[in-house]
Amino acid sequence: MKRFIHILLLAFIMVPNFIQAQENAGAPTKIWSYPVIYKYDEEVTWFFDLSATTFAETEDLYLWIWSPSEPDAGNWENSSDFAKLHYEGNKVWSFTLTPTVYFSKSAEDIAASAGFWFRLKDKTGTKQSDVSNVAYTPFADFATSNELIRAYPPAPTLTGGLSILFNANLQPGFEDATSVHFHSGLNNWDLKVEYQAWLPEIVEKTQLKNLGGGIYKMDLIPSVYYNAPDGYVMENLVFLMVKDDWAGTTPDQVINAAEYIPPPPPKFMFFPTQISKRDFLGIIRTNNESNVNKLIYTITAADVVITGEFSGGVSEIKGFVDLVTKLQNVNVTEIHVNVVDNNGRVITDTNIPLKPLD
Repeated sequence: MKRFIHILLLAFIMVPNFIQAQENAGAPTKIWSYPVIYKYDEEVTWFFDLSATTFAETEDLYLWIWSPSEPDAGNWENSSDFAKLHYEGNKVWSFTLTPTVYFSKSAEDIAASAGFWFRLKDKTGTKQSDVSNVAYTPFADFATSNELIRAYPPAPTLTGGLSILFNANLQPGFEDATSVHFHSGLNNWDLKVEYQAWLPEIVEKTQLKNLGGGIYKMDLIPSVYYNAPDGYVMENLVFLMVKDDWAGTTPDQVINAAEYIPPPPPKFMFFPTQISKRDFLGIIRTNNESNVNKLIYTITAADVVITGEFSGGVSEIKGFVDLVTKLQNVNVTEIHVNVVDNNGRVITDTNIPLKPLD
């Protein structure tokens, strides 16, 4: 209870200029880190999905954090360059840090703190996010868990981060290892990265990080690590750990991927299904891809060209085109409609007949 009260105090009393903020941009949709798990003295990148906020993609954003410490104290109205976030695209920003260095605190002090509490803001502090927290996953219990392997998350995705812990103390022959390597593949070795001790770049890519005490960690994003082609579906990850130059190995290991549920296919239509020059032409596309937010149309009727665009999101992009005004003095029996998305991909390129007028 005391810890909860302490967090509330941090969030609502210690936040600088809480009353003076001019605009609240909303809360991050999602916050995650890479590596998925990390020690406080290890470099990590935090990612912030701000797609549901009013922050614009063109805005420079800054991290204002006050727990475990306040590195940019006193600069609310003029954030320091070291607190600036990196824009990743698709309204996702990131911030890379080593917690013990950034907060000037020991790992023990950070562990004993209330956690990572922050706001994201513009340079001058006139626009800010809700108070949020970067969750941290402790994993010290792994060393005494009698587990040879543990994965975070236990059911990974193709494009998400994955951290794999290995307890070499539980594998005979690994006690004096100078290095441990990851010999692995996706979908029962369909796509693989084999440990080849004679290739320096492969040695580096496959080497696990030594966390001390016989505990090792491998961090990867499967789609990147295995160079998976577009549309690839991950079912499992198979692997074994290798000591030095194949001086020893673990038994084969398997991590099953998260259940893959493909989204429904996009659906495009015109409405009404029959139109005349006295109608408005409806254009709609549902179940859009995540990177599609506009439909751009060009309608040609004889020598008349009508252009425009509609905006929307994943669930729906919809709008109406005024044919009544544009075609009232045009003698035409059909129109040609070309629609592309904001990525330049053709959605439709077709002729639509017009009903004769009464």
